[in-house]
Parts: sequence; structure tokens; C-alpha cells
Amino acid sequence: MTVLCTLLNELGINATMDGDITKGYDRDSSNMEGRAELVCRPKNEIETAMTLAVFHQSRHPLTVVAGKTNLTGSATPNGGGVLSMEKLKSPSPILNLDTHTICSPVGIYLEEMRKEVLLQSQNMLHYPVDPTSRNEAMVGGTISCNASGFVPGPQGATRYWTEGLEIITPQGCKITAKRNEHISENGVFFLQFPEGEKTLPIPTYPRPEIKNASGVFSNDSGVLDFVDLIVGSEGIFGIVTSVTFKVKPKPKDFLELFFTLPGEKQAVDFHQYLSQYWGGDLSNVSALEYFGYNCQNYMDNRNYLFEDDNEVGIYLQIPLFNEEIEAAAEKYLIILEKSCCGIQEDRILSLNNPENWNRFFESRHSIPANALEKTRQMDTWSILTDTIVPPENFGEFLNSAHSILRDENMEYLLFGHLGDCHLHFHMIPSKSRQKEAIVLYDKIVEESARLGGVYSAEHGTGKRKRPDFLKCYGEDAAEQIRRCKEAFDPNNILNKGNVVYPSDHLELADG
Repeated sequence: MTVLCTLLNELGINATMDGDITKGYDRDSSNMEGRAELVCRPKNEIETAMTLAVFHQSRHPLTVVAGKTNLTGSATPNGGGVLSMEKLKSPSPILNLDTHTICSPVGIYLEEMRKEVLLQSQNMLHYPVDPTSRNEAMVGGTISCNASGFVPGPQGATRYWTEGLEIITPQGCKITAKRNEHISENGVFFLQFPEGEKTLPIPTYPRPEIKNASGVFSNDSGVLDFVDLIVGSEGIFGIVTSVTFKVKPKPKDFLELFFTLPGEKQAVDFHQYLSQYWGGDLSNVSALEYFGYNCQNYMDNRNYLFEDDNEVGIYLQIPLFNEEIEAAAEKYLIILEKSCCGIQEDRILSLNNPENWNRFFESRHSIPANALEKTRQMDTWSILTDTIVPPENFGEFLNSAHSILRDENMEYLLFGHLGDCHLHFHMIPSKSRQKEAIVLYDKIVEESARLGGVYSAEHGTGKRKRPDFLKCYGEDAAEQIRRCKEAFDPNNILNKGNVVYPSDHLELADG
């Protein structure tokens, strides 16, 4: 590794083996244990390509790191080198007002890019994907895991808005791809490389058509857009160095409401009611968030929002383009009343009032903070599900998951994205029950797969959830991903172990 470090520096690429620096790249937000021996920080595409080529030729593993906000260990290195995207900030984001697209570097924070859209369009356009970590996650990281935000449906995720990208392969070759430009035929891509045409087999395992961040994008028909293959692939095929996103007209305002329901059954009924009202397209709302079982016990200002311990809460945000807030409020009050879900008109809280918004915002963000603080006090783990199921199985899944946890008297709370039937069961086991909590997590994942769902709606797979991928899709699907990766990365050096177990791991297991 010392020879590699010397060579990279001779090529003008910032590289170091200083332990005080490399230690800062040992872990991402998953807190999985890792180890980095060398950190390199290229400034542009050429330096990125040279770095990849050097590691490819030397057959040393290389892990790509962006903002380190992910929860699955995809940016946790298992030895070898780390390529940090933090210096890949040029050129600055450029907005095209004619095509409603923005071309962005990958080494800037997502919120910085979102602000550039507003600035360059004079507040007329916006990029709507808004994950909670938008201030800490880099653009490249959001592409890697197909990050999503509060908007329900496909429009809430990065893939929907990605119009084109530039990617450097592990051999140091650059591929420029626009949406609809490279489409697979009969399950393969035919791409031109310096050494000639190369055949890249795509994954064809069946994939549920729901909010989905589990594994590499696939299509059982064998027809796939190259852009879709790369988005959400967790960096196993190459390093994206530039991206073009679609943007859309910014709403004039938002109607922001919080209200309570008698219980979880009414919340499931309310989701079904809204979905039917909009013909199955819940992207008409920009947020439909749920605060369910046990959330009140982890929430600041709970008495400001709730009157009864058994109530659940709903946050509803509706974009307004041609309506005034007062008129929209009157209209949606009628819509809410017609749901027959137990909504009390006099307790609907308008969050367009600054005081109400500030209190609600404090309450919402206090839930994970207080849960984490309890975890630290107990010196234990937070174990969080990311499961999702189709709407028709939502109620059954929730009842089953609650039973799994309550039968074992496990401490947990429930919150998340009601608009996508995507809620997080957040377990807080005592230290002596950590292994038991993992068993319960596995049961919930198995139940989501049984009901046509997946284990990860937004957090990806990384290294932590590779067993979940196998439960959901099976070993044949994992082998399809390995074959696709081998075509890109024959020496298997880039982000090794993300999504599926690498081939040499299987060989060791077999031996």
C-alpha cells in the first residue's frame, strides 16, 4: 500500500497513509467497524480515473466515501484504500432554464445543490428530493443509494429525476450516458470500450413496483436504461463524477397540517382514502408522515400535539401552485372530514402558523434524538427496520410486525412515511437482549418479503443488509449482480462486498 500511496502522490493525487487521517474514514453512520489503510482525494475526473486504474492494476480494494451518512455500511472499508469524493466539487452546478435540468458535480452537499436551483431560477424551480440528511449527504451519495425524501411514490426518489450521468469504471474508462440513450437488449448492454465492444449482463430478477432501495435495479423483461442501472447500485460498478437532474416548477406555497387519529387502524384507512381520492397517485401531496406507537414517549411538546396516549399523529403537506392558503385550507378541511377516520376539525393544527411550525418541528426531530439518547444511556443498539409492503398488504403487515415485537415484550416505537406504506419499527433492546432483537428484526424482514415487500425502501443494502437481500431475492439474484459487476470490475476491487457477498467470500465459505 505504501508503493500505491507514493505512486498516487507522484501522479499529483492527494493520498495519505497518516493514521490520524485514515481513522476518520473507518466508519460511516452505520457504526460498523472498518479499517482504511490509505485515503486519496482526487480533485477531478482525470485524477479519479488514474486512481481507479492504479487500484485496478494492483488489485487492491478501494471503497468510495461521500458524506458517510448511510446506515448500512456501504462506505465502511474492509482494508485497502478509500476514495473520498469531498474534493470533486467542480465545475459548479449549472441550471438550464430551457430544459429544466441542472448539471452538478458529486462532491457537494445535496442541500447546496438544491439551493443553487432556487438561486439560479430566481425561486421558480426546485429539486424536490429532500432526504432528512440533505445537509450532510453529498450528491454522489444520493445517487449511490437512490436517496428519497418525503414525497410519496416514484417522484420522491433520486432515480426518477436523474436524466444523465458520467461514470468512471474501475479500469479508468469514462462512460457518458443520457436517459433513453443506452437501453439493454435481451438482458445485456453492448458498450464500446477502448479494447472493443463489451457485453454487460443486467440483473433480471423480479422487483416489486414499490418504493425500493433494495439491491441493484433489475427488470425481468431484460430491458433496462443504463442510467437506472447505475442509480442505486451503491458504487459497485463505477464512480459517478457528474450528474444531470430534472427539476420542476416550485410551488407558490405549501399547506401544512398536523392532526391526530384515534389509532393505527384509522391511519391505514386514511392512507387508503387519500390514495383513492387521487386515483392512486399520492405524489399530489409532498409529505404524508406518521407518528405512531410509542412516539409520544420520545417526543418533546407531546402535550401540545396530543390529548390521549393512544392517539397517532399525521403530518400532511400539500403543494399549492395557484391557490391561496386560506382557500386551500377550506377545501382540504372538507376532504379530511369526508375520510370518516375520526379527525376532529377543532384539533387540526395549521403549521403555516410560525409558532405551531416551530413546536411541531422540535417535536418531530426530538423523536430520533431522544431514542438515540436512550440507546446511549443503556449502552445498547438502535435496530431500525426499513421495510415496505404494497398498500393492499399494509394493514396485515403492521399487525404482524406489532405482534412479533409485543409477544417478546420488546421496547420499540413506530414512525415513518405513511404515503409509501413505509414505516420504521425502531427497537431499543436492553444490552442483554441485543441478539434477540436481531432475531425479531429478521422475522419482520421475512414477513415483509412474504407480503410482497422488500427489506429496504430508502436505506439501501450496503454490507449490513446482505442477508436481507438473500431473503428477499435469493442466491440466483445475487449471482446475477456478481456477473454484472464482474463485467465492469473484473478484478473486483471497487466497493467490494456492497449489496452481495463477493465471490471469494463464497469460495471461503464453501471451503
